[in-house]
Amino acid sequence: MPIVKPFMNSLRFSTTAGAGTGTGAAYNILATAFTTDAGAAATAFPASPAYYNLYINGQIQTGDTSATTTTAITIPDGDTLAAATPIVVEFVVN
Repeated sequence: MPIVKPFMNSLRFSTTAGAGTGTGAAYNILATAFTTDAGAAATAFPASPAYYNLYINGQIQTGDTSATTTTAITIPDGDTLAAATPIVVEFVVN
Protein backbone atom coordinates (compact mmCIF):
# COMPACT_ATOMS: atom_id res chain seq x y z
CA MET A 1 0.00 0.00 0.00
CA PRO A 2 1.58 3.34 -1.02
CA ILE A 3 1.92 6.17 1.44
CA VAL A 4 -0.08 9.19 0.36
CA LYS A 5 1.04 12.48 1.83
CA PRO A 6 -1.80 14.81 2.80
CA PHE A 7 -2.24 17.99 0.81
CA MET A 8 -0.91 21.00 2.69
CA ASN A 9 -1.00 24.64 1.61
CA SER A 10 -0.35 27.91 3.38
CA LEU A 11 -2.34 31.11 2.99
CA ARG A 12 -0.79 34.33 4.26
CA PHE A 13 -2.58 37.56 5.14
CA SER A 14 -0.90 40.87 6.01
CA THR A 15 -1.87 44.23 7.48
CA THR A 16 -0.64 46.67 10.14
CA ALA A 17 -1.59 46.96 13.80
CA GLY A 18 -3.32 50.26 13.09
CA ALA A 19 -6.07 48.39 11.22
CA GLY A 20 -7.36 46.90 14.47
CA THR A 21 -10.08 48.09 16.81
CA GLY A 22 -10.80 47.72 20.50
CA THR A 23 -8.52 47.82 23.51
CA GLY A 24 -6.91 45.33 25.86
CA ALA A 25 -8.26 41.80 25.60
CA ALA A 26 -10.88 42.91 23.06
CA TYR A 27 -8.39 44.20 20.45
CA ASN A 28 -9.01 42.53 17.09
CA ILE A 29 -8.33 42.99 13.41
CA LEU A 30 -11.05 42.06 10.93
CA ALA A 31 -10.15 39.66 8.12
CA THR A 32 -11.32 42.31 5.64
CA ALA A 33 -8.50 44.62 6.84
CA PHE A 34 -5.90 42.16 5.50
CA THR A 35 -4.51 41.60 2.02
CA THR A 36 -3.68 38.19 0.56
CA ASP A 37 -0.39 37.03 -0.96
CA ALA A 38 -1.82 38.05 -4.33
CA GLY A 39 -2.33 41.61 -3.07
CA ALA A 40 -6.12 41.33 -3.13
CA ALA A 41 -8.38 42.36 -0.28
CA ALA A 42 -9.18 39.42 1.97
CA THR A 43 -12.81 38.51 2.58
CA ALA A 44 -12.40 35.86 5.30
CA PHE A 45 -9.87 33.61 7.00
CA PRO A 46 -9.93 29.83 6.37
CA ALA A 47 -12.69 28.05 8.28
CA SER A 48 -10.76 24.92 9.38
CA PRO A 49 -7.01 25.45 9.24
CA ALA A 50 -4.68 22.72 10.50
CA TYR A 51 -2.93 25.51 12.41
CA TYR A 52 -1.88 29.13 12.03
CA ASN A 53 1.18 31.25 12.79
CA LEU A 54 1.06 34.89 13.85
CA TYR A 55 4.00 37.17 13.10
CA ILE A 56 4.20 40.61 14.67
CA ASN A 57 6.96 42.78 13.23
CA GLY A 58 8.47 39.67 11.65
CA GLN A 59 8.66 37.74 14.93
CA ILE A 60 6.65 34.53 15.29
CA GLN A 61 4.38 34.63 18.35
CA THR A 62 3.49 31.87 20.78
CA GLY A 63 0.13 30.17 20.46
CA ASP A 64 -1.33 31.85 23.53
CA THR A 65 -1.04 35.38 22.09
CA SER A 66 -4.00 35.24 19.70
CA ALA A 67 -7.20 33.56 18.60
CA THR A 68 -8.82 33.48 15.17
CA THR A 69 -12.24 33.06 13.63
CA THR A 70 -13.19 33.29 9.97
CA THR A 71 -13.90 36.99 10.43
CA ALA A 72 -11.11 38.29 12.72
CA ILE A 73 -7.98 37.69 14.74
CA THR A 74 -7.92 38.75 18.38
CA ILE A 75 -4.56 39.87 19.77
CA PRO A 76 -4.91 40.81 23.45
CA ASP A 77 -3.20 44.16 24.14
CA GLY A 78 -2.44 44.58 20.42
CA ASP A 79 -3.62 48.16 20.80
CA THR A 80 -0.29 48.93 22.52
CA LEU A 81 1.60 48.25 19.27
CA ALA A 82 2.66 51.13 17.03
CA ALA A 83 0.11 51.62 14.25
CA ALA A 84 2.64 50.81 11.48
CA THR A 85 3.71 47.48 13.03
CA PRO A 86 3.32 44.74 10.40
CA ILE A 87 1.01 41.84 11.23
CA VAL A 88 1.15 38.62 9.18
CA VAL A 89 -1.09 35.61 9.76
CA GLU A 90 -0.18 32.37 8.01
CA PHE A 91 -2.84 29.63 7.91
CA VAL A 92 -1.81 26.08 7.03
CA VAL A 93 -4.71 24.22 5.46
CA ASN A 94 -5.15 20.66 4.27
